[in-house]
Amino acid sequence: MKRDKYIDNIDVEEALQKFLSKIDFKREIEKKAPWDSLDRITGDLISANFSSPNYNAAAMDGIAVLSKKTINARENSPLILKEKTDFLYVNTGNPLPKEYDSVIMIEDVVELDKGEVEIISPARPWQHVRPVGEDIIKGEPVLFANHKIRPQDIGALLSAGLMEIPIYKKPKVGIIPTGTEIVEDSKELSYGKIMDSNSRMFAAMVEKWGGEASRFSPTEDNYHKLSETIKKAVQENDIVVINAGSSTGTKDFTASIIGDMGEVLSHGVALKPGKPTILAVVQGKPVLGIPGYPVSAFISAETFLKPLIENYLLQKKQNRSKIKAVLSRSIPSSLKHREIVRVTLGFIDGKLIATPLSRGAGVSMSLVKADALLEIPRNYEGYQKGEEVEVTLLRPLEEIGEYLISIGSHDIVMDLIADEVNLSSTHTGSMGGVTALKRGQTHIAPVHILNEQNGVYNEFLLDKYFDDETVLIRGVEREQGLILPKGNPKNIFGISDLLKENIIFINRQRGAGTRILLDYLLKKDGISSSDITGYEREATTHMACATAVKSGSADVALGIKAAAQVMDLDFIPITFENYDFLVKKETLSDERMKSFLNFIRSQRFEDKIKNLGGYNARETGKLIFKGDIS
Repeated sequence: MKRDKYIDNIDVEEALQKFLSKIDFKREIEKKAPWDSLDRITGDLISANFSSPNYNAAAMDGIAVLSKKTINARENSPLILKEKTDFLYVNTGNPLPKEYDSVIMIEDVVELDKGEVEIISPARPWQHVRPVGEDIIKGEPVLFANHKIRPQDIGALLSAGLMEIPIYKKPKVGIIPTGTEIVEDSKELSYGKIMDSNSRMFAAMVEKWGGEASRFSPTEDNYHKLSETIKKAVQENDIVVINAGSSTGTKDFTASIIGDMGEVLSHGVALKPGKPTILAVVQGKPVLGIPGYPVSAFISAETFLKPLIENYLLQKKQNRSKIKAVLSRSIPSSLKHREIVRVTLGFIDGKLIATPLSRGAGVSMSLVKADALLEIPRNYEGYQKGEEVEVTLLRPLEEIGEYLISIGSHDIVMDLIADEVNLSSTHTGSMGGVTALKRGQTHIAPVHILNEQNGVYNEFLLDKYFDDETVLIRGVEREQGLILPKGNPKNIFGISDLLKENIIFINRQRGAGTRILLDYLLKKDGISSSDITGYEREATTHMACATAVKSGSADVALGIKAAAQVMDLDFIPITFENYDFLVKKETLSDERMKSFLNFIRSQRFEDKIKNLGGYNARETGKLIFKGDIS
């Protein structure tokens, strides 16, 4: 039998790219319990089955009260409350009794005799209460597709009521040790024999990288026996690794056998150690011939096998480290503690920007969404906006660099986009987005702000806040209206009904376009916001508003139709509005922005928003420049 001779010395990256371009993995999805899914890869968007918490819960040890009964409490005129009549004792985490809407901390209560207590200040509605969905809201994404599941993700999945999730099956990697001199048991070790160590090392590497190793017993240096073993391995596995026999020795048959079965793409790469590596395709599956020397074997596997498994699992190489970033917002902190703050990261004009996420102790989703952790030392008052800080990466820096940063108004369509495009969103309201774009802290600022003078949304922002280097991208038209419980039990039919005595409203945060719309409608009808119960209670998303209505902590909210439909609530339409995107012109040439534009202009995106209801995409993706506005 003629031995193989390799003559190639191909550049490693060239060889790898050629190799990967020839592979089209047939990935399969299976269902697993979250606790059996650590380090596995999600095969689809995973949304919450339940809200967390799924009941209104006391956030402090204290007493549950009805806030309106405490309105007259003053330091110079204490109010006495009677147990079971005016209040009930509650501990942190207890369900809030239905007849109460607030918790007073036990430290702010003076306990008297005969089951009575004294308070010196009134309680606000829903103070010290964890509302339904504070952490996770039913129907909202918990994890997106192609996400590697971490311990904190498992906690979030279970909190969201998910007992089975779709994950990709592990790639099966067949490992064939070759050589007449190879033995598996040290009892067989004798002169001229060596232990099979490489295949065990490969198996461990495969498992670490997320694959499933299928190791064969050593095959002797015999052309026909090795051919049969390789055929079997190709039939049973997604990837095949043949160890040894890739060089030019008298019994190195690997390249000839693979060449007879399929296509050898390269035999010999510019890699030392590891030069004799073989990259081939047999029956559409990748086959690697890896040199037998242990160091060469390790280097070759790291260089070529690891990218194959990452490609199969749609993952990037992990490279955790510490790095400097600039804070987009100030973070005050208590002098009492060392605090760990979760942050998202994004590159804006070459500068790494860190944006703090929710700091609530009960908000596990902040860990799911975090790109890094920022430590604030004890006896330190925090960091100021614009200050450079050191963060510990939870995601690879190269992956973070692939993400577009979006800061501004919230809409469900941002979740749909993020499932298709590398997008990191923070919800600060429309004006928060305008400010972030002006400061160079975001790529995209989603906005929906009404110009009261002409009734047109968003276009005036170009003239009012920006120079000629900013452009408005038309997003979607969406229907805004009143979100109500099923059956509309309190007969709410318009904005004026918010004044009814028994109506509790929930509002959006200051700067949100929906709040600006509400204020416009109130002004139009001559209604004072101070007359609306709940006007000062804020939620940061439409889904959070809908959840408050669904859970009964609010009777009505102003929000989008899609949120009402997701939560199976009633909806009274008020107006259609434009939900658009402000960006800098220079960002339009960014490949990430091109992907964003291609998707929102696609039929797939239009089909997705139609399924949500309350949207249309008549001008989606249209560019409006400052000079276009009349």
